[in-house]
Amino acid sequence: MVSDYDEAIRFFVEVLGFALVEDSPSVTNDGRAKRWVVVRPPSGGTGLLLAKADGAAQQAAVGNQTGGRVGFFLRVDDFDATLARLRAYGAEILGEPRHEEYGTVVVFRDLAGNRWDLLGPRPA
Repeated sequence: MVSDYDEAIRFFVEVLGFALVEDSPSVTNDGRAKRWVVVRPPSGGTGLLLAKADGAAQQAAVGNQTGGRVGFFLRVDDFDATLARLRAYGAEILGEPRHEEYGTVVVFRDLAGNRWDLLGPRPA
C-alpha cells in the first residue's frame, strides 16, 4: 500500500529502475475511482501492485506491511548506481553495505517506510 500513486510510481521507476507495466483506471465495488498500478523490477518475472491506502486502517499500515522486518528483496546488476539513486532520492539507508556470500547487501526503506534488502551480484 502507498499513500500516493504518482509518488510511488516515481520512486519505483526512477529510483529503483522498475518498469511501469500498467496504470489503468479502475472502480471500487462501491463505485469510487481508483487505479490499477503494477511495476516490475528490471529482472522481470514478478511485479508489485501499488494500491493506494483507503481509509484510516489501511493508511496506518503503510510502511509497516511486514511488521518492521525486511520483507522485500531487490537484486540489481549495478549495486553502486542503484544505491546512489536511493541516496539522491533521500531514501533511508540502514547501515553500510556489507559483502556476503550471496553478494553485496544493504537495507533501505522505500518511500512508504518498508524495509528492503538491496542485493548486488553474487561474487564470481
